Amino acid sequence: MENVDVHQHLLSAPLIAELVRRRRLPALVRRRGGWTFRVSGEPDSFLSTEATDVALRGEELRRAGIDRALVALSTALGIETLPAEEARPLLDAHHAGIEELPAQFGGWGAVQLEAPDPADVDAAIARGCVGISLPAAALATPAALERVGPLLVQLELHDAPLFVHPGPVAHRGQIAASLPVWWPALTDYVAQMQAAWFAFLHAGRSAHPNLRVLFAMLAGGAPLQLERFAARGGTAPAAPDPLVFYDSSSYGPRMLAPMLAAVGAGQLVYGSDRPVVDPGTPALEGAFLNINPHRLLASGGKGDFA
Repeated sequence: MENVDVHQHLLSAPLIAELVRRRRLPALVRRRGGWTFRVSGEPDSFLSTEATDVALRGEELRRAGIDRALVALSTALGIETLPAEEARPLLDAHHAGIEELPAQFGGWGAVQLEAPDPADVDAAIARGCVGISLPAAALATPAALERVGPLLVQLELHDAPLFVHPGPVAHRGQIAASLPVWWPALTDYVAQMQAAWFAFLHAGRSAHPNLRVLFAMLAGGAPLQLERFAARGGTAPAAPDPLVFYDSSSYGPRMLAPMLAAVGAGQLVYGSDRPVVDPGTPALEGAFLNINPHRLLASGGKGDFA
């Protein structure tokens, strides 16, 4: 059974070309050795040419013992939330880039959210995507979940999973420039993931009983908040949801141990978040790398996936 990394980012040549052409955010600005990433609400960051090298990434996979990696469009860029006419060329470029990758890679599809259209889910699945990624902010309240509900219904019809990823950050104007580069990841992203997890717990599961969901970055540790949830009048579930999975991106033993106790070993999967973070040697072994990802990705949550 293959070892799988469910969470990577790898900007393709088509998507880079589209972002370099843009004069509004999000955009890439060429500089020596790579590009400056300019994203609304966040400090500028650097994207090196090495981070977009497919052959180099493949070698990193081999060294880490990973057989297959799934590439997602980073929702932190805010592409999905652009006006549809702006979003579509970027989304098409993302999907075209996935199609050009070697067989050791797969991909998560992405859709525009100005007017959520289930046909966009159909198109992404038809292009070979394993499922769809959505920004956590698009699922962060029961009302937001209802708005994207038609997309989730379509995923259920395809028996394909949803990947919930943090971002984008609400625009802060000049404030963003004064913040350290790690600030959004430790504040906004964590809050977004927790909100999306609780919204799905409160309203999403009853509306979408068969949907498999993957939360990036351990859902910001949301399952560890169930005691506070109960103390504030919520009804905690009797057992962890067997169709909700959590990737380990950016976390190590200190966070993984309580999450294992909270949701069970069967719900954790390996996600490296390359190249945003350097994961080093995978922190998870065995079922986390193979059996659990196959349950997440395979039809009905069982068996192998194509």
